[in-house]
Amino acid sequence: MASVLGLLEAREKKVREEIAWLQEEAERVQAALGEAERALQRLVDARATVAEVLVEPPSAVVEPQRGSAVGSVVPHRTEGMTASVLAPDYQRIVSVLESEAGREGMRCQQLARALGLQVVPAKVEGVRSKAKRLVERGWARQVRPGVFTALAVPTG
Repeated sequence: MASVLGLLEAREKKVREEIAWLQEEAERVQAALGEAERALQRLVDARATVAEVLVEPPSAVVEPQRGSAVGSVVPHRTEGMTASVLAPDYQRIVSVLESEAGREGMRCQQLARALGLQVVPAKVEGVRSKAKRLVERGWARQVRPGVFTALAVPTG
């Protein structure tokens, strides 16, 4: 028969294991609770921000300014508009296309080289995308597939 002290020690060991398991579970629940509280706070902040925006009168909305900001949208060309309204990258492309080198038209690899870029596919495709956007918006023209020139090439 087991001794009373042996039974108490076994019972104590079992209770200590249960306490350790409950502490681990409590830590897990505390972590989950903290994450849920942070998610709730983000939602409350988002709702408050949306409510503030909806309360503002429509006249408080500021229209974006046209200018030469990097990454800006290329505006459609209208009468009297100069290339200075374009972003710097687009101004450089128009300038190269208007130069003597661009008179007969330039392929995108040539254009990239003239802009001082590495002639690697990523850079060439970036130039191609910008050149096509300039054509779409009336700033340049595509004389044949893949060949771009200035809108009005000056005659010599």
